[in-house]
Amino acid sequence: MSDTAAPTVLVTGGTGYIASFIIAYLLCDGYQVHTTVRTLLREPELHATMKKLNAPTERLRVFFADLNGETGWAEAMQGCTYVQHVASPLPTINPKDEEQLIRPARDGALRVLRIARAAGVRRVVMTASVASIAYGGGGRAAPPYTEADWTDLKDKSDTSAYERSKTIAERAARDFIKREGGALELVTIHPGLVLGPVSSADFSASVEAVKKLMDGSVQGIPRFGWPLVDVRDIADLHIRAMTTEGVAGERFIGANEFWWMGQIAEVLRRRLGARAKNVPRLRVPDFAVRLMGKFDPVIRDRLWELGKERPVSHDKATQMLGWEPRSNEETVVDTAESLLAEGVV
Repeated sequence: MSDTAAPTVLVTGGTGYIASFIIAYLLCDGYQVHTTVRTLLREPELHATMKKLNAPTERLRVFFADLNGETGWAEAMQGCTYVQHVASPLPTINPKDEEQLIRPARDGALRVLRIARAAGVRRVVMTASVASIAYGGGGRAAPPYTEADWTDLKDKSDTSAYERSKTIAERAARDFIKREGGALELVTIHPGLVLGPVSSADFSASVEAVKKLMDGSVQGIPRFGWPLVDVRDIADLHIRAMTTEGVAGERFIGANEFWWMGQIAEVLRRRLGARAKNVPRLRVPDFAVRLMGKFDPVIRDRLWELGKERPVSHDKATQMLGWEPRSNEETVVDTAESLLAEGVV
C-alpha cells in the first residue's frame, strides 16, 4: 500500500496488548495510524513497543483521550476511514461496584460510535469478547459456542462484572447502530484468552495464566480453562474485519481450542525443560481451590468458573475472513519464551 493512498485508522487504547499489535501491523501495511492514550506520558513507551515490533512510527500520531470523557476524541477521529475500538477495562480483580467496569465499557463504546458517525468514519471494529457469548449457562463441553449465542445476564451465578460489562457494551453498541448509526458500520471481534509474545514487563492480565505457572506463584493446577488465542492472530483478525467487504454487523469469534490449565502446564514442561522448573505438576481438587480462594482474591473472584468448559468455534471467521489461528502449543510456548526474555519470570 502506498503512503499517498493509505487510509487513516484510529486505534483506541494504543498502549494495550492487542492494540499495540494492531498498530504495528497497520503501520507495516502502510496505513496512517492515530491512537489514543490516557496520558501522553506513555507515548515514549508506545514508540519503544513499536520499535520492538519492527514497525515504523513516521505515520503514527498519538492523542490524549479517555473513555470517561469527551476531550480529544473528535481530534483523534478527524480524517479517519476506520476505527479499531480496542480500549476497555480488563481487571485482575473485579471491583466491588460493577458499574466501575460497565460504565466506561458501555459509555466509552457509545462515545466512540457517536463521534465516528459525526466524523464520517466508514467502519468501526470493536473488540468484544467471548465473555459476551459463552457465559450465563454454566458452560458446556459440546457443541461449541458460536456467534449466535449471547451471554445470559440474568444468571449471576455464571457471570461476573467483566462478562456483564462486555455484554452490555456490545448490546448498547449494536442498538446504537440500529437506531442512529446512519451509514456507519460495526463489526465485533470476540477473543478468547489472549496470550502470545509480550514486548515489555507491562502486559495484559490475560497473560497471568502463563506467568503464574512459570514463576511458581501457584503450587498446584486448578481446573480452570479457556479457549486460547494468540495476540498476533487476534490483531490480524481485527484488520481482516476492517477491510473485508460485506461483513457489516457481523460478530466474529477469535479463539482456538479450549485448554485447561493442566494442558498449558504440560506443554510448558515438555517444551521448555529446565526453564519450566517452577511449573507445578500437582492437580488441585476443586475443594482445595475453594479453600485457596479464601486467601487469594484473584482465585476467589473466579471460583464460579471452576471446572466449567466453554469451547467456541472460529469457523465463521475462517469462512468469511480467511482467518486461521496458530496452534495453542505455539502460542503458549511463545508467551513463556517472551516472559523469560523480558525478565518477568
